[in-house]
Amino acid sequence: MSARWTWHGGGIEAARRHFGANEDGGDWIDLSTGINPHPWPGATEMACDWQRLPEPEALTRLEASAASFFGVDARHVCAVPGSEIGLRLTGTLVGRPARHIAPSYRTHDEMIADCAPIDPEAARRHDGTLILANPNNPDGRVTGAAAMQLLLTARGADDWLLVDEAFADVDPTASIAPSVDDGARLIVFRSFGKFFGLAGVRLGFVIAPQAIVAALRQRLGAWPLSAAAIAIGSAAYADPDWIAATRARLPADATALDALLARQGHRPIGDCPLFRLIEVDDAHSLFERLARRAILTRPFADHPHWLRIGLPADADARARLEAALADG
Repeated sequence: MSARWTWHGGGIEAARRHFGANEDGGDWIDLSTGINPHPWPGATEMACDWQRLPEPEALTRLEASAASFFGVDARHVCAVPGSEIGLRLTGTLVGRPARHIAPSYRTHDEMIADCAPIDPEAARRHDGTLILANPNNPDGRVTGAAAMQLLLTARGADDWLLVDEAFADVDPTASIAPSVDDGARLIVFRSFGKFFGLAGVRLGFVIAPQAIVAALRQRLGAWPLSAAAIAIGSAAYADPDWIAATRARLPADATALDALLARQGHRPIGDCPLFRLIEVDDAHSLFERLARRAILTRPFADHPHWLRIGLPADADARARLEAALADG
């Protein structure tokens, strides 16, 4: 199995080249990424002035709008060109030995040089710098607000709790972002592209004490975001009707996916509404069988029994997925 699909979601063009056309006709369905298949609709209508550099005031307004959405003070928010970059830059600032809860997002293992995996149970007793995702990726595990506070208070005086909340926007009740303060050893990362379904915008945020925010701004330099990212992000975060409707729709879509998987003999794992994990005897074979039907999912090289499946966009996509799963 090529690392092209086991390392990260996406790669639809590579899948087209590798697996060819759909045996049954129809375009490819990308279920590999955990991204909302119903994107915020205003992006295609946005007009950007491509001849001018983005104004600093526009970036400030974006961060204020995002801060309101996150329930935090705008002084603690730094916009970055994707949460991936935010994770890696922040890791260079923290710069100390750390543990990351495993399994989780691969970048957590790379963002700090001296970083080692730790299981969730042992993490409760660990008092050093700790990295985790909530909801977790790829198993969709959600850690409640009270448990997150216990993890924060367990940190040593010189250690950090780093929380990747890339998938937290659907249900923010477990978010620890409102606890970010200059006196707290807490840094939270948020992603725009997953909930709003616009991963190509490359927009994320680091929510941190002001000293960390200032250090990030120094490393990012002038004009860290494109004019398009600023305009789209500002407008999307200021669309409460779409946000409320999407927070209702995605759990319903996840429930429909759960029912589909159960009908085909699979037990869906996870509480994140943007994806589900299943365990099978040979996930790589199932990945390839689905790919021959032009459905891209996410296998894992180090967990050969796991397959992560994102939300199908509509009833037709669900029907194609169910037919492909049934044709074994």
